[in-house]
Amino acid sequence: MAMSSRLISIQLGPAMEVAEEGTHEWWDKAWRTGFYKQPAQGPQWLGYEGLRGDDQVDRKVHGGVERAVCVYPSEHYAHWLSVLPLEVMPNGAFGENFTTAGLLETEVCIGDTYTLGGSLIQVSQPRQPCWKLARRWRIKDLSAQVERTGFSGYYFRVLAHGEVSAGDAFTLQERPHPQWTVKTCTDIMNHGIGGAAAAAALSQCPALSGGWRDGLWLRSKKLGEAHMPALV
Repeated sequence: MAMSSRLISIQLGPAMEVAEEGTHEWWDKAWRTGFYKQPAQGPQWLGYEGLRGDDQVDRKVHGGVERAVCVYPSEHYAHWLSVLPLEVMPNGAFGENFTTAGLLETEVCIGDTYTLGGSLIQVSQPRQPCWKLARRWRIKDLSAQVERTGFSGYYFRVLAHGEVSAGDAFTLQERPHPQWTVKTCTDIMNHGIGGAAAAAALSQCPALSGGWRDGLWLRSKKLGEAHMPALV
């Protein structure tokens, strides 16, 4: 992990109505979303369910204590600008609350606990980009591209609330599960790396969010049953 890990910027997104564009493309239909995050200036209050002033419309798959803060590494933006038909992708373009430096998915582990400003936060799960990312940028396969690259981002849960500001340093306090990097977890979940055994092992990680643990356990059962010899 980089010694200079820090918070580059903070973005908030109040829920808003996006009007239909009239192009008849699926992404141009009217929708309600909190995906359009805007830069926040000065100290921001980080509570147990996220930043004050930030909304998530679909609470089944976004927000809550296990997904209080959506994080995206700034290092990935150069890649996306080189491969996508976009001239500008500002911080927050991936719907993230925190744009970071020095905290890549290949290095950050589930359960990593950091002090940031006046808060204490912990990595809870990888992010699985949904259709909203493709809809926001009108690129049909963008979510699939993110899955292929592993440039997914991840979530923090908040262990102690407090104020945070752009420029704050992430100071690692604990790394209880160094074997479970965010990248390793997405490889197991999205690409089936390691099969049933890996899914079962990861489902036992106590710092991983409950939703991921349940999903991985069910996957391990299905994969295990698929490889059982047929009874005759």
